Amino acid sequence: MPANSWPENDSYNELDPLNSLLSELSASEEELEEETSRSVSLPSRFQGRRRKAALVLTIVWSGTIALHLISWGTLFVLGLTTIIGIHALVVVFARPKRYPEQMQGDLPSVSVLVAAKNEEAVIGRLVKSLCSLKYPEGQYEVWVIDDNSTDRTPQLLSKLEQEYNNLKVLRRKPEAGGGKSGALNQVLPLTKGEILAVFDADAQVSPDLLLRVIPLFQREKVGAVQVRKAIANAEENFWTKGQAVEMAVDTFMQHQRTAIGGIGELRGNGQFVRRKALLRSGGWNEETITDDLDLTLRLHLDRWDIECVFNPAVEEEGVTNAIALWHQRNRWAEGGYQRYLDYWDLILKNRMGTRKTWDLLIYMLIQYILPTAAVPDLLMAIARHRPPILSPVTGLTVTISMAGMFAGLRRIRQEEDFKLSTYPLLLFQTLRGTLYMLHWILVISSSTARMSVRPKRLKWVKTVHQGNME
Repeated sequence: MPANSWPENDSYNELDPLNSLLSELSASEEELEEETSRSVSLPSRFQGRRRKAALVLTIVWSGTIALHLISWGTLFVLGLTTIIGIHALVVVFARPKRYPEQMQGDLPSVSVLVAAKNEEAVIGRLVKSLCSLKYPEGQYEVWVIDDNSTDRTPQLLSKLEQEYNNLKVLRRKPEAGGGKSGALNQVLPLTKGEILAVFDADAQVSPDLLLRVIPLFQREKVGAVQVRKAIANAEENFWTKGQAVEMAVDTFMQHQRTAIGGIGELRGNGQFVRRKALLRSGGWNEETITDDLDLTLRLHLDRWDIECVFNPAVEEEGVTNAIALWHQRNRWAEGGYQRYLDYWDLILKNRMGTRKTWDLLIYMLIQYILPTAAVPDLLMAIARHRPPILSPVTGLTVTISMAGMFAGLRRIRQEEDFKLSTYPLLLFQTLRGTLYMLHWILVISSSTARMSVRPKRLKWVKTVHQGNME
C-alpha cells in the first residue's frame, strides 16, 4: 500500500505489526537500518480508524447522556474530578528533574535533519545557524532533504553546499511520498549520527544547543529529548501571543509529567532521538499526519523515556490568523487522536508500564474525551434545564491549564531578572492565554466527530514560513 494513501478495505487486522518489529531487536543495526530505508510501513494497524473513531464517539455521547439520566451520575462526575485532581496536584507540585550540564566522556556524533519544501524565505538563515553550532569538528553533520521544492530552495541549497563543508543535501524525486516522515526515512541510511536532531525549516536556535542537549542522553533509557518551542513572532497579534503561552504551558506540563515518571512528548521541531531507539521503534511512520506524536507513543511502548526541557529553546514562526491556526490545530488534533486509535490495544496491555499508562490515560481523558463530551453535555443541560453535569471536571481542567500557564511563564523568566512587579504581567498573559486556549474545545470536538463520519485521505499540509522575524 502506498505510504500516502488509505486502504480501501476499512477493516482492522488484529495482528500486531509493532510486535513483529520489536521482535527483531536482536538483529544488527545494519539490518534494521536497511529495513528502515525501505520506508517502514505498518498498514494493518492503521486500518479502520473511522470505524474505531465512530465507536469511541458513540460511547462518549451515550455515556454523557446516560450520566444525565441516572441517579448517581453526579457522584460519578465528582469521583472522576477527584481522581483527575489528585493526579494534577501530583504533577504540578512534582520536583523538577535536574539534568546533567556536561557530558562525561566523549560526545556522541550527531546528525541534524531538516525536511524542507518550498522554504526559500528561511532556508539560508536556517543552514547558516545549524552549520555554525558549537560542537567538536567532524562530530556533527547537517542534512537538508529538499522534498521536491518548486521555488528557489534547490538553487539556494546548491550555493550553501559550496559554503558549508558539513552541509549535505538530499533531493527527493517528484514521485517520492510519505511527507516529512518519508523524507526523514529516506535520508536515515545516509546519516552517521548516534543522535538524530530534527528541526523545521523556520527553526532558530542558539549556538550552544547541541552542547546543552546531548548530555541528557547519558542515561541509557533516554530515547529522545524535546526542547521547548518558543514563538519568534510572539508580539505580532493575539494569535501569536496565545501560541507563546500555549508553548509555555505545554513544556511545563511535559516537564512535570516526566518528573513523576509519566509521558514526555515530542513536538517535531527541536526533537532529538537516539538512533538505536528510532530503529527499534520502526523509523518514522508514513501512515500518520503527525510523525512526532506517533513516534512518541512508539518510543514509550518500547520502554524508552522522553525528556522535555525548558532551556535551550527552539524558536519557530507562529501562524498569524485564525484560519491558519484552525487548519494547523485540526491537523495536530487529528494526528494526536489517531495514535490512540492505532495503538489502543498496546496501551491497555500496559506496554509502557503502570505510571506512564495511567498518566497517558488521564491526559487522553482531559485532552480528547472531555471536549468531545462537552457537546452532548450542553445539549442535555439545555433540554433538562440544568447546569452541565461535567461542570466540576471542566472547571478543574481550566484551573489546571491556568496554573500550568502561570508556572510555565514564570519558569521561562527565571533566567531573567525576575521581580515581584512581573507577576501582574504574568497573570494578564495567563488570562489572555486561557481565552485563546478555548479554541481547543471546538477543534477537538469537531475533529473527533469528523473522523467518525468522513473518510479522509492522508494529507500533509505545509505551514507557510515568512522568514521576517530577524
